[in-house]
Amino acid sequence: MQNERTAKCLQFIDDSVSCYHVVANMEKRFKEAGFTELSEKESWELRAGGGYYVKRNDASIVAFRLPHKEMKGFHIVASHSDSPTFKVKTNPELLVEDCYLRLNTEPYGGMIYSTWFDRSLSVAGRVIVAKKDGNLESVLVNVDEELLVIPSVAIHMNREANKGIELNPQIDLLPLMGGKHAKGSLMAKLAELAGVPQSGILGSDLYLYVREKGKLAGADKELIISPRLDDLLCVYASMEALLAKEPKEYASVCAVFHNEEVGSLTRQGAASTFLKDTLERTAECFHKSGSEYLRLVADSFLISADNAHALHPNHPEKADAANRPVPNGGIVIKHHGGQKYTTDGYSEALIRALCREAEVPCQDYHNRSDIAGGSTLGNLSTAQVAVQSADIGLAQLAMHSAVETAGSRDIEELVRVLEVFYQK
Repeated sequence: MQNERTAKCLQFIDDSVSCYHVVANMEKRFKEAGFTELSEKESWELRAGGGYYVKRNDASIVAFRLPHKEMKGFHIVASHSDSPTFKVKTNPELLVEDCYLRLNTEPYGGMIYSTWFDRSLSVAGRVIVAKKDGNLESVLVNVDEELLVIPSVAIHMNREANKGIELNPQIDLLPLMGGKHAKGSLMAKLAELAGVPQSGILGSDLYLYVREKGKLAGADKELIISPRLDDLLCVYASMEALLAKEPKEYASVCAVFHNEEVGSLTRQGAASTFLKDTLERTAECFHKSGSEYLRLVADSFLISADNAHALHPNHPEKADAANRPVPNGGIVIKHHGGQKYTTDGYSEALIRALCREAEVPCQDYHNRSDIAGGSTLGNLSTAQVAVQSADIGLAQLAMHSAVETAGSRDIEELVRVLEVFYQK
């Protein structure tokens, strides 16, 4: 089961070349499982035992399954659809010395710039097109070819390259698309993919992505090497767990938000009202509002699932002295004194109990006390929906690299833990 689950997860990541493709691929799975799409613009009619999903701005989705009996609360798993990359600017083509064509891009999220050099890259995302009836339509696009590269400066021209250099994203990191004859070809490709003339594209959200496919590695194939492991490992696991198990007394909720890598402060981010709006409307369909809704929330729990830093083999000094998670070591419970992670003693105990019931090991992550760590979406989500919460993830190396490394056995174990959580 482990190898099969890992292979399917890597295929999901390979197919999810942008945050918009992540949500589209999830939507496909939910539709195949009989889930009903809801619109925020329309009234909802829900039935006990049903499965539903609602999207916001094409890049965030909340899917949920309702119990057949009286609903006591919500069991929520939250993760994010976006990964650090380069966003393509408007009017992106830049001609250099009348011989090269580059794309004008800007960083999205906290990236390790150097990992993007000399890789096959392409462009994916969405374009907004004008329909014949005058309405606008969002169309997914993926230029499925080796289109771009960010070339390094040769060592002969920069003898200090291996001593560390500061990279300027406007100078050093713009991708090469070809010779000057390539001018106009990107928009032509996008228009062809969207099935409209170039003049029909009125807007776009386009990102670079690494063409490298995810693969197994290591002496016993105990590692996976892939782009976008942060946070598509957790996205995939929460989706699989939601589809696998019917809830008993608590509604099972899988929430995937966009813009976590840039702070979540958007209408589709974890700090938005998207989750709150969805839960409130769900409760209203069963005639629970006001204080009744608040009682449901008080008896709910949220797992913020976003990957954690593994002990680095070349730099073990970067890890905390006592809490040193490793790939394939089990679910990582994330702690932070300043509450960048929401785990407290109670929610820690609940996660350990879930892991024990699922027969899955768990481990702990703390930052070194003298190193500032990153944040995630748990405390942002609970600012809108005041539920008890814990932050967990899978241990990985090279977080925010163009290609990351994690443990191949961890995916199956996270699915098992979340299945138990959804059924409790």
